[in-house]
Amino acid sequence: MSKPARRRPGRRPGSADTRGEILAAARRVFAEKGFDKATVRGIAKEAEVDPALVHHYFDTKAGMFAAAMQLPITPDDVIPLVVEGPREELGERLVRFLLGVTAAPETREPLVALIRSAMTNEPAAAMFREFITNAVLFQVADRLGVPHLRIEAAFGQMLGVILARYVLELEPIAGASEDELVELLGPTIQRYFTV
Repeated sequence: MSKPARRRPGRRPGSADTRGEILAAARRVFAEKGFDKATVRGIAKEAEVDPALVHHYFDTKAGMFAAAMQLPITPDDVIPLVVEGPREELGERLVRFLLGVTAAPETREPLVALIRSAMTNEPAAAMFREFITNAVLFQVADRLGVPHLRIEAAFGQMLGVILARYVLELEPIAGASEDELVELLGPTIQRYFTV
């Protein structure tokens, strides 16, 4: 009896775009299982690669999700920005960051597309909800010692501003400058972080 050929770890032969194939597999797995139930091992299996190769391209599952969904930001971008720096400037920092990310079409459009999808498609809503709460919001809340309800309320308010500004294009909020909105919203968002 001969031993079955053992697959070598790493990239499978024949494809030059392993990263792209991992992302395609990740999209399928995230769509089928949602963010929480998807695993790096499961995505590797779907892509027919070793899990170590997935980790070679993506440090975290959240980073892979952001890349697969073509989001312009990752939790690794957001979390340090929010938790580092003076606590009394947190509201202003957060508002300025979100307005900055959504100001340019190349970063705004993928976010708005995901938000629109989440509003009309339950699987998309589940993925967005799981990702935003577990990979971003609850991470920030736990590091700052803030109740989850407060961080979700702050996020809800900023999500409403993004929808009013870029989806509904309500005036005068759609035409307001970033500085005007930071001045208006910063103190309100800050209140959610004052425990």
